[in-house]
Amino acid sequence: MSTLTQIDSFSDLSILVIGDVMVDAYYFGLVDRISPEAPVPIISVTKKDHRPGGAANVALNIISLGAKVKLGAVIGDDDEGKELMELLRTDGVNIEGVAIDISRPTTMKTRVISGNTHLLRIDHESTGFITSEIEEKLINFVQKNINTTDAIILEDYNKGLLSERLISEVIEIANKNKVPTIVDPKKENFFAYRNCTLFKPNRKEIKEGLKTDLDLSKLENIEKATGKLIEILDCESVMVTLSEDGVYLKKNNQASHIKAHKRIITDVSGAGDTVVSVAALCLASGMDLLKAAEIANIAGGIVCEKVGVVPINKEELIEEIKRLNL
Repeated sequence: MSTLTQIDSFSDLSILVIGDVMVDAYYFGLVDRISPEAPVPIISVTKKDHRPGGAANVALNIISLGAKVKLGAVIGDDDEGKELMELLRTDGVNIEGVAIDISRPTTMKTRVISGNTHLLRIDHESTGFITSEIEEKLINFVQKNINTTDAIILEDYNKGLLSERLISEVIEIANKNKVPTIVDPKKENFFAYRNCTLFKPNRKEIKEGLKTDLDLSKLENIEKATGKLIEILDCESVMVTLSEDGVYLKKNNQASHIKAHKRIITDVSGAGDTVVSVAALCLASGMDLLKAAEIANIAGGIVCEKVGVVPINKEELIEEIKRLNL
């Protein structure tokens, strides 16, 4: 089956996304003077925008690539949570697995941007782990939907949803049902993702997770670090995103470095969300891991040419694959 045929088959797939959701808020404008009150720029706002972020952006990537998605997450009982749910409903995301916790706010990241320059980010959040009651709801949600799921993405932003218990039970359910699990980890609970199918950290996350002094700008050290991760996690494969250096892939004793394609980088926000979304759909479609990594690498590069967190478009991805003659 050709690569493009497999990408077309995304429309037959259904993905579960379990992870930290948030509202990505933007203030766009122009800076032309410094404040008389303090040595800081004054931005004249020309546009405001609210977008689904974190695991919610992963869900939007899945929808934009033509597949179906169900989201498991937690929000607060607040205006931001209501707005996020409405945005997701409008875009076609199934939100039956989203729980409400009255004790925490919905995570919101507010970015201030002048032209293509990111001036400031303000985070409003709670990072404590979810209650056992919400853990139970999410485990039941996964168990209920596992028979109609082609892959599970665990999207961790260290906002408290992915507790050790939730991680281990979701992966156990998936493995029993031969459903691949694709993990986008963060520092907390880095080693809780034992027995997953694909573990996708970036350089910073590896350095923090392994607490290593290795110079991870060198491929031989990436090789050592990925080998260590596979040994500790007992996972099938590791794919490390390397920003402008592409991605590094390791499975068993085989390793590959896939270089990035030259692009004008505008904003890297959300690129990891896109990479993990595309990788999950490629694996769920039956694509081999190396080809999945190549396609995910291309997709991540495309969204870096855009301002803000923006999901990848299926037609755009297909055109880029054709242009690069893959």
